[in-house]
Amino acid sequence: MTPQKKSDGGEMVPTPTPGLVTLHMFDAETAALVYLAAELAGGDETAVREALGVAFQTVRPDWVEEVLLQTYLFAGFPRALNGMREWRRISGRAAQEADAEEAYDVDAFRARGGVTCATVYGPMYERLRVNIAALHPALDQWMVVEGYGKVLGRPALDLGRRELCIIAACAVARQDRQLHSHLHGALHAGVAAPVVTAALQHLRRLLSPADADRFTALWKRVQG
Repeated sequence: MTPQKKSDGGEMVPTPTPGLVTLHMFDAETAALVYLAAELAGGDETAVREALGVAFQTVRPDWVEEVLLQTYLFAGFPRALNGMREWRRISGRAAQEADAEEAYDVDAFRARGGVTCATVYGPMYERLRVNIAALHPALDQWMVVEGYGKVLGRPALDLGRRELCIIAACAVARQDRQLHSHLHGALHAGVAAPVVTAALQHLRRLLSPADADRFTALWKRVQG
C-alpha cells in the first residue's frame, strides 16, 4: 500500500519513496548515461549513435533502455523510437518479452506516480498538483499516471539517475523552469550536490556558453 499523510486541507498525500539510492559519485557509467540522455533529447543522428556506442561499452543495458524509454516524456516519441532502433542495432539485444510491461493498471500507476512525484517535488508537491490541474486537469492526471507512475516509477533505474538524465534533457532543450524543478528533484531523490555539479559540468560541451553559465547560476540558487 502507498504510504500517505494528511495535507493541511485534509487530503491524503503520498509520502516520498523510502530507501532511495544515494549517489555520492559521478562515475563513468553515470556520466555516459547522462550524456546519452542529452544527446537523445537534442543531438542529431550521428551524435546519438556515438553516445549509444559509448553507452554500450560503459553502461549496463537495462539502464540504457530505461533512459531510452523515458526520452519520450521529454523529447517526444520520434526521438525515443529512433534512439531505440539504433540501440537495437548497436547492442544486438532483442527486446525482452518479460518487459512487455506490467499489466496496464491505471490505479497502480497512479499510486506509484503519486509517490514518485512527491519524492521529486518534496514540499512543493501539493502546490504542483494544484498548479498543473489549473493548466488542465488532464495534464495533472497524465503527469502522475503516465509520467511518474508508468515511466519514471519503473524500478529498473534508480530515481536519482533518472533525475540527472532529466536534467540533461531539460538543459539541452533550454527548458529552464523544468530544469529548476529537477535540480531540486535530484537532491530530493538522493543525489549529492557535488554529483549534480559534476553532471552540469559534463554537459557544458553540448551547451552554448551563455546557457551553461545560466544553468550554473540557477544551480547555485537552488543550493541556497
